[in-house]
Amino acid sequence: MPIIKKKPLSFNTTLRNPNRIGDFLKILSKYENKVLSNDIIEQICIDIICSKLYKPTVISRNAELKKIFDSKNTFTKKQAKDILKSSPQKHKEAGFDKGWPSRFDTWYKFIKEMGFCYYEIGSKIEISEIGKELINAYDANPINNQIIENIFLNSMVKFQTSTPFRMNAIKNIPLLLLLRVIKLLKEKGEDKGIHRKEISFFICWNNNNAEELCDYILKFRKKYGFKCSEDIIYEKCLNLFLDDNNNDINSLKTYIKKDKITNETVDEYIRKMRITGVISLRGNGCFLDINTLKKDKINYILDKYGDCCNITDKYEYYKYISERDNNLLEVKTSFTDTTSAKQKILFDLAQIYTDKKLKEELKNTYSKRNTTNDELLKYLDAPVRLEFLASIALVKYFKNITVIPNYSSDDEGIPTFTAKGGGGDIEFYNNKYYSLLEVTLMTGAAN
Repeated sequence: MPIIKKKPLSFNTTLRNPNRIGDFLKILSKYENKVLSNDIIEQICIDIICSKLYKPTVISRNAELKKIFDSKNTFTKKQAKDILKSSPQKHKEAGFDKGWPSRFDTWYKFIKEMGFCYYEIGSKIEISEIGKELINAYDANPINNQIIENIFLNSMVKFQTSTPFRMNAIKNIPLLLLLRVIKLLKEKGEDKGIHRKEISFFICWNNNNAEELCDYILKFRKKYGFKCSEDIIYEKCLNLFLDDNNNDINSLKTYIKKDKITNETVDEYIRKMRITGVISLRGNGCFLDINTLKKDKINYILDKYGDCCNITDKYEYYKYISERDNNLLEVKTSFTDTTSAKQKILFDLAQIYTDKKLKEELKNTYSKRNTTNDELLKYLDAPVRLEFLASIALVKYFKNITVIPNYSSDDEGIPTFTAKGGGGDIEFYNNKYYSLLEVTLMTGAAN
């Protein structure tokens, strides 16, 4: 039996945008109770290409196909099948044939780990109760963002570093560990939350012991503060993996890459923690903290959850993580007004962002190639980022108006979801006029 190594926490980054998770899951749900085979996978892949959720390189090389992809039109089944055949995938995942079957598993692996669906070759495709609720929330008009947030929270309170899907000698529950350490730091007078650089320690921490990690962070802060280099962070993380089975740092460097644990996984960690709604960004994206708007849920989570399960069977683990916690999925009927928090962050950023910066970030939001390096904006998906930037611009360039964006936000005023339908994305007014602003990422360039 192979030795299970200690490995840094990792998240599947294929579907970073939660909206894409809903889109992919909806397509899979059409095949619920079908026995998964390569033929069924081909049909699912065709549906995904028809829906333009995945863009094989052959589309960019063919002017006619590219025109369809960039327009409001969709591919026909025949076109999608031709694209499939002319785009062989060199991908290989365990338990799946090389090519499109493995590409399918890459798309759906994280969705399965979250308990929204279950599949394996030769067995029936299953969509869990919370998976169906997630689809319905995305299909609602307007999209029910609060239910979506609650469903992700329902899974993340149980999501573990080591599962039957990803064997790892490290055992902890990332969200629970984060919440507990933040709480302990506050009890010791540290109110800033967790600095972005310190997230690397969570990614590499050996166990589920929040007290030990809290003490480690306090000692680190005392020596280095918040301004140490990535090289120091990397060195500290490598040392966390040293034990009797491995005492050679150089050998660790072969599979624990610096950029992975100081940048790439850190960014994905922040996205995954924020999607639950219980985590806020502070300091323009430099710190993670608890969302005070969700204190009741956080206290409930800390009271009820925390111990790793020792389930070794994949299907049993799926049933465990997909189990519905009614207390977490309860939708609040009361409304918390975050207008003042939104207006404060807009005012602050209107002073910080220059004309050039705003223009560049708006271009990045529309671009299919360029990405932002802004420590705050990069955690906002393009639609909500556009509403945020438009609100900042209104505050910056129109001094005598009141701006009220209608996107959902955390307690810091940083957006979590786009504005609901049925009203304007952004309201603004002065003593004479009242107006609504709608923003869109649609360019109409290929109509």
